[in-house]
Amino acid sequence: MFKKILIATDLSESSDAVIDCMEDFKTLGVEEVILFYACGVAHNDTLAEFTKNFYEPYLLKQKEIIEDQGFVTTLEIVPGGAFEELQKVAKQTDISLIIIGKQEVSVYNQLLLLMGNANSEILHVHEKPLLMISTHGESEGGIKKIGCLCKSLKERILFATDFSDISMQAFRYVEKLVEDGCKKVTLFHVHDKVKKWFTDSAKLEEFNRIDTERLEARRQILLDRGAEEVEIKILVGTPSVEILKESKNDYSLIVMGSQGRGFLQEIFIGSVSQNVARKSKVSLLLIPPVDRKIITLYNS
Repeated sequence: MFKKILIATDLSESSDAVIDCMEDFKTLGVEEVILFYACGVAHNDTLAEFTKNFYEPYLLKQKEIIEDQGFVTTLEIVPGGAFEELQKVAKQTDISLIIIGKQEVSVYNQLLLLMGNANSEILHVHEKPLLMISTHGESEGGIKKIGCLCKSLKERILFATDFSDISMQAFRYVEKLVEDGCKKVTLFHVHDKVKKWFTDSAKLEEFNRIDTERLEARRQILLDRGAEEVEIKILVGTPSVEILKESKNDYSLIVMGSQGRGFLQEIFIGSVSQNVARKSKVSLLLIPPVDRKIITLYNS
């Protein structure tokens, strides 16, 4: 499914953990890897060269680890900021997936995503599917290290949908994951409780009926693709909160669109996908929209 991927490394323990478990990505069809590092000093050639020379030995070590796991690997060290340079490399190399490591939830990490770091910018405007691999602290021989939660990504999938066009694009990836061996999927939809019509029980019953029919149709598609267990869940609540609650039920991966129906509003208040990305302890696959015109206007 994802033959050629890009791994964005910042040489953190989280990045190391993702690279150490590269073997698991073979189940996603990965054959070729671009290891990407941004120096963040595009307008100072001397400092950029110094930064590149300083970090290159560490990056070559990461490259060697990936190659030892059987992947054709290219190292890309770029002078500029992570966000701008990553977008360029992604377009030039025709990758099918971007992977970043996501550290365990903390107040500090949430502030970074809220205030705007590279990961936050990528969440807003990535043009390729983005896989955020959750990492966590664990002890080994009395020594605390960062471990990776990338094993068995296809074991049990939570697909969160708002029935927007982008969420239906994301469903196609769920189909492919099922074709590649995933046996258990939950199709999950949350009626946003802020919508006033939810106080009308008759309207809510009608929407539940319509949405159940939609999900039943997709359930049958997955069963036909080879899934063995496909569950449907429809709730009323705050979408990101309910998705996070549900994700605690032993899922290996969340799949969803990177934008929903209320994109213009979400730019200012934080989208469902960004809230899930900030707080989820489960790895997350975000699928971007095909048409990025609205984002181009926002960033111009």
